[in-house]
This record gives sequence, C-alpha cells and structure tokens, in this order.
Amino acid sequence: MIRRFFTAPQTSGRGATLLRRTLIACAAGFFAAAAALGMVPRDEPPAPVQHLITRPLPLKPGDIQVGRAGSAPFISETRIRRGDTLAAVLQRLDAYDPKLLAFLTQDSGARSIYKLYPGRAVRAATDDQGNLAWLRYVHTPDAKDEDPALAGMARVLVVEANGQGGYTAQERTEGTTTRTNLAVGVIRSSLFAATDEAGIPDAITLQIADILGSKIDFLHDLRQGDRFRVVYETHTHEGRYAGAGRVLAVEFVSDGKSYDAAWFDPDDAAGAYYDFDGTSLRGAFLRTALKFTRISSTFGMRLHPLHKTWTGHTGVDYAAPSGTPIHATADGVVEYAGWQNGYGNVVILKHDGKYSTVYAHQSRIADGLRKGDAVSQDQVIGYVGATGWATGPHLHYEFRVDNQPVDPLSVDLPVAHALDPGERAAFMKTLAPYREQIRMLARLPGQSAAAEDRVASL
Repeated sequence: MIRRFFTAPQTSGRGATLLRRTLIACAAGFFAAAAALGMVPRDEPPAPVQHLITRPLPLKPGDIQVGRAGSAPFISETRIRRGDTLAAVLQRLDAYDPKLLAFLTQDSGARSIYKLYPGRAVRAATDDQGNLAWLRYVHTPDAKDEDPALAGMARVLVVEANGQGGYTAQERTEGTTTRTNLAVGVIRSSLFAATDEAGIPDAITLQIADILGSKIDFLHDLRQGDRFRVVYETHTHEGRYAGAGRVLAVEFVSDGKSYDAAWFDPDDAAGAYYDFDGTSLRGAFLRTALKFTRISSTFGMRLHPLHKTWTGHTGVDYAAPSGTPIHATADGVVEYAGWQNGYGNVVILKHDGKYSTVYAHQSRIADGLRKGDAVSQDQVIGYVGATGWATGPHLHYEFRVDNQPVDPLSVDLPVAHALDPGERAAFMKTLAPYREQIRMLARLPGQSAAAEDRVASL
C-alpha cells in the first residue's frame, strides 16, 4: 500500500536503500499520528433538560369510541385489462370465492358484470376475515351506443352481502362529471393504433371515422404521417372514467389536405357536424348503411351468383360478417319490414319526397321495428345476414327515385338543411373556443411546418 502512495525515484545502491527507509519511517509516523488523533475523546454536548407536564382533559362519556379490531372494511380497486376474466378480476381484489363467482354468473341482476370494459374500475370491500362486504362496478357503456337519455349518467352495479351467506345485486344510475379532453395523433399504421397511442377511447375513434367518413376513406386513404387533432368529452364518476362522450371538434390532415368538423346543436333542431366554414357534413342521405365494409357487387348487369344468368343488379352489395348492424341512411318511415322472397328479411324506408331505400338479406330485423315507425338517420334497423337468395352474409342496399332503382354510389344525393343566417352566427360563436383549442394543439412541438401555416388560416 505504501508503494501506491509514495513513489520513489528510480535509484540504486545504498542511496536507494536509505531513501526507502526514510519514506517508510515517514509513512509509519503519519499513520501513528492519525491513530492517536482518532483516540482523542471529544466533548459531548450536555443532555437537554426534559420536563413532563400532564393536564386533565374535560372528556365526556362517548367523546372517544374505540372500535373493535377489523371493524373497518378493507377497500381494494383494480382496473379491467384486455382479455380479463371475472375470476381474474376477483382474484386481484382478494375477493375470489366460488360462491360469489357463481352468484355473479347466474343472478339476472348481475348481468352487467359480464361486460368487462378495459380501463373501467372495480372496487371491493372485505372484512378482516376476507369476506366480501360489497362490490361496485361502474360499467356505463359509451353514451353514443346507449340510450341518449342516459348520456352523462353512470350505471353502477352494486353487489352486497345479505348477512345470510348470500348476496344481492342491483343497478343504480348516478350522475357523472363531464370533462373536455384535447389530443393529437400521428398515423403510423392505422387510425386505431394512432388513437390508442394518444390515449383516445375507441368510442371517440369510431365517431371520428363516422364524422369524416364521407371525406376520408379510413381503410384505404390513410398515409403514414397523417395527423389529427381532436377535442372530445369524457364522463367520470367519483373521479374515475365512466365512458366517452361526444367529439366536439376535430381536424384531420390527410395527404396534406385538411378536413375539419365541429358539433353544433341549435335551438329547436337536431344537432349535427359542420365544417369550420359552416357547411353541414351530414347529407340528407349517407352513402353507406354499414361501418367499415367492402363492396362485393356493384349496381348494373352481372352474372347472378345463384341462378347463373345475366341480369340487372338493382343495388349494391356490401360484404360484412353476419350480425353487423345496419343503419338507416336517412330519416324516414318504415314502409315494409318482414320477409320477401329473394330479399329474405328486408326493411324498406320511405323518405321525404320521391326517395326510398331497401335493406335486404338481414339475419334479423331490429326488435320492435314495424310498418309506420319513424326512424332517424344512422339508427340501427337490422343486422347483416344471408337470408333469401344469398350465397353469404352481406347487405343488399337499394336507392330508389320514384320507385325506380338508381346507383347509390353515383347518384347526386339530396343535401341537408343549410344553416340560416341566425344559426350560422350561433355556430361561429360555438366554434370559436374549439378553433382556438385546435390552434393550440397545432402549435405543440413535433407538428409540421404545414400545420403552422394552417394555424394562421384558422
């Protein structure tokens, strides 16, 4: 060790020996002195003087109550994960019990527990013996897919021990808090992948595709690097996510071209989406009655797949899995709902003026839909099937003018009601905060120079 700290010059003979002895002696003296210093006692500070003062407290009987051990329940919480099972959720809550699991899977009042929505919270309270006191699951599906009267409300499944070794289950409706969210995303592979990366709920993604579906083909037109900015609502219950609300505004930049939309709900009129110039994005008719599908047969002459003869095809066929919801392409009244040879289960809607639409080969018609019922655009009227003359599940859709079929893909569809001057002024006032939020999102780091140019034009 001494040689590592004291390096002598390279000499030889008696001089070298004398120098090494001198260095060793110095080092020994240094360490001895250090040891001696370590032995010197230090003066410790005097111990502080302590005083104990007691005072009686004027307590009355009942001022202090001591509960028995374990009287307070232990509350745990977990969030549902993709692919979760009910048993796995109960195990993470330390509430797994075969008797409880059997109750949840068999009792009609607990049916909502079957729908395990990823991201939703489940809470359970257990006693000191591990027995369940209660379980709460806020399961409200996204408002867009449910009864509009329940929008902004949370539906909660509450399961409680009944004190007799069993359980009870009931549904409760509770209020929620609505918050506004901002998000940006970049397309790298698909729309859903980009929105997942941005933390956007799937229900909002579907709304974006629905709102701008007449402008952008989200299956084929998306390019790597396309960007979107969206303002949307979510509902929370007791600080926890309880479902998606509505898209309030969105800007989507695809292949360098910008498409935008904002929600506007004027007084005494149905709400709809308009671009930032105030032009309605909702035509009087939708182009298609299905979401995310493909055309399997177009309008015109074709070789019939069953009869093997050339004949005129009076509509457009959309291939889709059996059970896919079919949406009315416009407001109208049910003219026919039932079975017709060739068409199978079919719904025919009559619209304003000279227009009507046909939806054939359904696996089943929407429950309760009858002749004379009024339907609204985008309402589900049935489900894809292969009834009648069909070789596989698909929707046969016809668009008729004066009861004569025309090609729904090429006909000039009627336009929706335009905003009058008063409505337009109200729309611009509604749009102003959304437009500013879109501007702010476009200024975030990582946005393209082209986005900055668009910001200036908004």
